[in-house]
Amino acid sequence: MAKQDYYATLGVARGADADGLKKAYRKLAMQYHPDRNPGDREAEAKFKEVSEAYDVLKDDQKRAAYDRFGHAAFEQGGGAGGFDFSAAGGFGDIFEQMFGDFMGGGRRGGGGRAARGSDLRQAVEIDLAEAFTGIKVSLKVPTRVSCEACNGTGSEDKTKAADTCRTCQGHGRVRAQQGLFLVERTCPNCGGSGRTIRNPCRMCRGAGTVQRDRTLSVSIPAGVEDGNRIRLSGEGEAGPNGAPAGDLYVDVSIRPHPMFHREGSNLLLRVPVRMSLAALGGEIEVPSIDGSRTKVKIEPGIQTGQQIRVRGKGFSVLRSAARGDLFLAVTVETPQHLTRKQRELLEAFEAETTGAGKHQPESEGFFSRVKEFFEGGRG
Repeated sequence: MAKQDYYATLGVARGADADGLKKAYRKLAMQYHPDRNPGDREAEAKFKEVSEAYDVLKDDQKRAAYDRFGHAAFEQGGGAGGFDFSAAGGFGDIFEQMFGDFMGGGRRGGGGRAARGSDLRQAVEIDLAEAFTGIKVSLKVPTRVSCEACNGTGSEDKTKAADTCRTCQGHGRVRAQQGLFLVERTCPNCGGSGRTIRNPCRMCRGAGTVQRDRTLSVSIPAGVEDGNRIRLSGEGEAGPNGAPAGDLYVDVSIRPHPMFHREGSNLLLRVPVRMSLAALGGEIEVPSIDGSRTKVKIEPGIQTGQQIRVRGKGFSVLRSAARGDLFLAVTVETPQHLTRKQRELLEAFEAETTGAGKHQPESEGFFSRVKEFFEGGRG
């Protein structure tokens, strides 16, 4: 399948300037970034396409080659000598250069800066009642923490004494010629910091961090929905050599409730009603998700499928003191295992009401239409 034109991928004209290219890329990258579309492979593929397009068009040399040779300029053996995107710093480098710490970016240091700690992701499952009230949960998180032996400096003498990296000469990036292009990537020796520890700590071997389990208390707010993600800034892995820590993302899932079904801020409760109560009307008592009881009036003649709305007895609204409504879905229950007397009473009732459409208009009307159907010769 042929690749789409890079200009068309970014939605810009061929004469677009650097600012126009950057603006178009920022908009599309924000839209299709994998952290904003977890599990969406199409969005991930689109993110790679726009990143690839921007990586070429933002560079004057690459753009000139693309304008002359098209995609062939970057294929092995192509007219421009070939360029392998896998050897570049990667699409993440482009994104991080433009967006900084957005969605956990900025891990690669470069330019002599220490790399930020990695972000972590943890899942937690709670009950519907806990989601209604909000809850504090304790999470055991395997992570990297600051090394106690060197106070996170990575140095045995705790002085952060470091030398300029000999591989990148302190730039944090190294360059290599490939075809017509000069490819730049993170320095493999210093990890992008531009420095190497002079006297590495024996416990962390100069990294400044060690593997540990941390126990964190996480507040889940009232009204949280299944699939919501909570960000805890600075609670991710500690950065190397005293660099800032990453973030912790907590993915919340909610277990189904045996009685209540949630629809946004509203709750649905199925309520079976005795046939006699449905016919005569009366009052019933139903539970609420907050543990209270509510008396509800049953109108005479209520039918299966009808709903009764109880205002203000639904679910919590996130970041608000408001509550949704509780909807009772009525199901009229037919009695079973009748005694002889009960059967005789029902037979007398049946005889009394049969043919009187005002008592059971729906069934009477239906079977009247059935009779007309067969009498019309359509049977």
